[in-house]
Amino acid sequence: MEIQDRYIKKSMEDNKVRLDGRALDEFREVKIETNVVTSAEGSARVKLGNSLVIAGVKMDVMTPYPDTPDEGNLIVDAELLPIASPDFEPGPPSESAIEIARVVDRGIRECKAIDMEKLCIKPKEKVWAVHIDIHALDHDGNLMDACGLAAIAALLTARIPDYDEKNEKIVKETPFEKRKKLPVKDVPVPVTVSKIGGVLLLDASLEEEEAREAQITVTTMKSGELCAMQKAGSGFLTVDEIKRAVELSIAKGKELRELLP
Repeated sequence: MEIQDRYIKKSMEDNKVRLDGRALDEFREVKIETNVVTSAEGSARVKLGNSLVIAGVKMDVMTPYPDTPDEGNLIVDAELLPIASPDFEPGPPSESAIEIARVVDRGIRECKAIDMEKLCIKPKEKVWAVHIDIHALDHDGNLMDACGLAAIAALLTARIPDYDEKNEKIVKETPFEKRKKLPVKDVPVPVTVSKIGGVLLLDASLEEEEAREAQITVTTMKSGELCAMQKAGSGFLTVDEIKRAVELSIAKGKELRELLP
């Protein structure tokens, strides 16, 4: 593994050439399918290269948070299943899973992707809660971006069940196509930029992830504005590298957004 890492870094430093021949700003093939889980209020499956992720949206009625008494709730969870990689273990969410959930959650919240006020049933008492569950089924690099795409694709196709206020229960019998669409106002897209041998590249493969020194995930809105940023890895990024990472993320985010439903 160390030999491979050194080879990848030297290849990047000397020739800026990737093992699979892709350009530095080129993603692997992206496939997005929606409504793949019939029991969910919205769902999507994203295949990014050989990485495979599925996300589902479930709606529930809860008490609003004290600081947002007239807004719905958002809960994002991610799970890296053992079948996806020999490095993933069963049990409580790993640090990597928690980080993915936080980055996806932050992007959705900060750009106000969902009109939360429209999810209020009765202020201070009842609101709709949007649960986004993300599961990694196969890991071949860049799960962060794959999970972010799956989450927003699931939200874009989600519909709200009817609610019987008199009997205080969710009406599940209403056909999916007759339900109201989830009020999605914006489309946040995360793009992760990796640094290997002093070179910046997009959509790192698993081998490239193991060789990289640092990474930064930049989430952008439909307008191209930034709404979230997360740096990871022990290495550093210069100010100019961060500026370049933002430029790359804005451009690629626009392309990826066109693939969403």
